[in-house]
Amino acid sequence: MAKYISLAISPVNDQPCVAYSDWANSMYTSVMEFNGTNWSYVGTPAFSAQGAWYTSLAFNSSGQPYVAYSDEGNSWGATVMKFDGTNWVYVGSAAFSTGQANYTSLAFGPSGQPYVAFQDWTESQKATVMEFNGSSWVYVGAAGFSAGVAAYTCLAFSPSGTPYVVYEDYGNSDKASVMKFNGTNWVLVGNAGFSAGEATYTNIAVDTSGTIYVAFGDAGNYGLLTVMRFNGTSWVNVGSAGISKGVANYPSLAFIPAGEPYVAFNDAGYSYKARLMKFNGSSWVEVGSTGGFSTGRANYVSLAFNSSGIPYVGYADCGDSCGATVMKYDSVIAGVGEHWQSRISVHPNPATDKIIVEITGISSQSQLSIMDLSSRELMQQSVISPSATIDISAFPAGVYFLKVTAEKTTKVMKFIKQ
Repeated sequence: MAKYISLAISPVNDQPCVAYSDWANSMYTSVMEFNGTNWSYVGTPAFSAQGAWYTSLAFNSSGQPYVAYSDEGNSWGATVMKFDGTNWVYVGSAAFSTGQANYTSLAFGPSGQPYVAFQDWTESQKATVMEFNGSSWVYVGAAGFSAGVAAYTCLAFSPSGTPYVVYEDYGNSDKASVMKFNGTNWVLVGNAGFSAGEATYTNIAVDTSGTIYVAFGDAGNYGLLTVMRFNGTSWVNVGSAGISKGVANYPSLAFIPAGEPYVAFNDAGYSYKARLMKFNGSSWVEVGSTGGFSTGRANYVSLAFNSSGIPYVGYADCGDSCGATVMKYDSVIAGVGEHWQSRISVHPNPATDKIIVEITGISSQSQLSIMDLSSRELMQQSVISPSATIDISAFPAGVYFLKVTAEKTTKVMKFIKQ
């Protein structure tokens, strides 16, 4: 059995990796990766001191996996470990929070430092965020900054590097609230408690333009799934409220490299099976067949995209002993414009100063852009010839995505700046 599934895509080999609480190994943390053929452990299995809850997996820009969790072996404090290529080692001290930490959520800041948001039992179960400054974990603003108890804390960064946290806000009728750190203090984004009713399993993601999206089980709409975004002034529904058939659990938001929002979740209206939906600009539509694609109930649903825009969904598969399962859907981009015969190549790859992009079958409406691992757009230009030379000398070393858009079709590929 696996609990607290957290899925991420490696920027090194573009393959899925999962962290989970491993009930075959006394609930200790294990991480596994897919090599294109088989799943294997990253380092030794069950590497945490004891049981681990609320596991959260993320890669840094160089492809090193980090895992945050609530650490039973250290009084349920927040702990972060990373894989150094041989072993899992602590990032700073184990259990760096002053007390029990629930709903741990890990993300990397603009300078590559790890941040963790959590429900802080030392601060009356309010929300706290800490960052690792290279030697120790320090508070980001004040500890316990929410109005009351904060459940389902989830952390994300905007392309400009601003941290945002969403949570179920017990200080505001258990509704959803989002706060951001303005460099000095944590401040509300729009109104506190903006959801129609109680918001469970709150999840947050930020698109390439910096627009904040949240998804949650919406008690104001019979527990159905609702997605909202902040329009700069207020929170508005993305499409209709209550888009699932039944009560929705474990929503996980992510954006395809082309920018469209997708959400994976389990749906009580389909026997709690996993579903994936995308917003087509006016409404939410099913990705794949209607009725849920997992064999049975899917718990701890987690969504991620590879660099080609293929969605991967990880979950605890209760149709198969509640073990960890990952599925992918292969036809998201191909189905949009399958008759577009363009081909893209990038060389050299890896590159140091310049890349040459060659495109066959271009149209006069094609656009080329480069994004970093946070989906932040670094440059954009029109495609006016089959070959373009792009200066990347100012980019930091790392992994980048090249996106070419023509009419309704988008093609994405990865390159590395050394």
